[in-house]
Amino acid sequence: MTRSNTVPSDRTATVNPVAATLDLLGDRLTLALLGHAFVSGTTRFNQWLELTGAPSSVLTDRLQSLAAAGVLERSPQSAGSDRHDYLLTDLGTATWPILVCIWSWQREWTPEGAWQPDLVHDVCGHRGPAVIRCGSCGTVVTTHDTDIEMDAEAIWTVTSGARRRSTRGPAGKNVSADMQFNAVMEALGDRWSGAITGLALAGARRFGEFRSALDISPTTLTDRLARLCAAQILGHPSGTDRQYRLTHRGRALFGVFVFLIRWSTQAFPEAPGPLRILHRECGAILHPELQCRGCDGPVDRHSARIEPMLPHP
Repeated sequence: MTRSNTVPSDRTATVNPVAATLDLLGDRLTLALLGHAFVSGTTRFNQWLELTGAPSSVLTDRLQSLAAAGVLERSPQSAGSDRHDYLLTDLGTATWPILVCIWSWQREWTPEGAWQPDLVHDVCGHRGPAVIRCGSCGTVVTTHDTDIEMDAEAIWTVTSGARRRSTRGPAGKNVSADMQFNAVMEALGDRWSGAITGLALAGARRFGEFRSALDISPTTLTDRLARLCAAQILGHPSGTDRQYRLTHRGRALFGVFVFLIRWSTQAFPEAPGPLRILHRECGAILHPELQCRGCDGPVDRHSARIEPMLPHP
C-alpha cells in the first residue's frame, strides 16, 4: 500500500468517487430497491412499498436519489400518466455484480445465509457464488494477489460531503429476509466503517495508519474499530503488535469492495479516484470480473440469474 503525503488545500473541491459511492449505495434500503429490481423486475412505487415496508416518504427519497444519480430513470407508465416506472439505467445495471457479491457474502457468512438469493449460471447450471478474476489476464484474484495504491489527498475527503442518511432497516412486516442486508451494513452502512474496511483490505493494520489516512478523531476511530471487531470483520488486536487484521469473514468482502470501486469510476468518470487496485501477476489495474466456479466461464447478467429463495415457513 502506497500513500502520498500531500495535504489538500480544499477538502470539498472535488467529488470523491468512493465516498460518493458509499453514500449512495451503502444504504440497506437502496440495496433492497436495487435487489428487487434485479430479482423481481420491480419498477413501480407501490410494488417497492409492499416489498420493503419502508415509509412512503423514505422510499420517495431513495428513489429520487437513485434517479438523480442516474441509476434509475423515471418513465411514464402510459401517455399522459402522472405515474412513473423507475427503470434501471446502464449505470444501474452496472451495480449487479456488487449485489451478487453482497448476497454471496451473506450466504456464506451470516446465519440467514440460506435465505439469500442464489446465483445460477445458466451456461453450465452451476449454483453458488462466483469467484473474482482479473479482466486483463483472466487469473482468479484475492486480497493476497493485489496491491492498492492510495492517494492520501483523495482519501482525506472520504469523510466530507453530504450528511449520511440513516441506515436503519426499513420497518414493516412485509420486509423479506433476503433483502435486509443487515450484516453487510457493519462494513458498508457508515462511511467511516466503509473507509476503514477498505483501508484494511488495502493493508492498513495499525490504529495510527487508519487515523492518518482518514484524519479521524481517536474517539470515532476507536468506536468504528470496536464495531468492526464485534462484527468479526476485524480481529481484536492482541500481544505487542496491536494490529487489527482482517478475519476470513472480512477478507471475503474483497469482491464487494473491488466492484464498488469499479462502479465508482463508472459513476464519476471525470473525478480522480482515490484508489487503484493493481494485480501483481500481470501488473495491470484490476478490472474485476465474475467467474463461474463450475465451468470457469464469465458470469454476468446475460449468462446468469439471481434466483430468489422460497419464503420463510
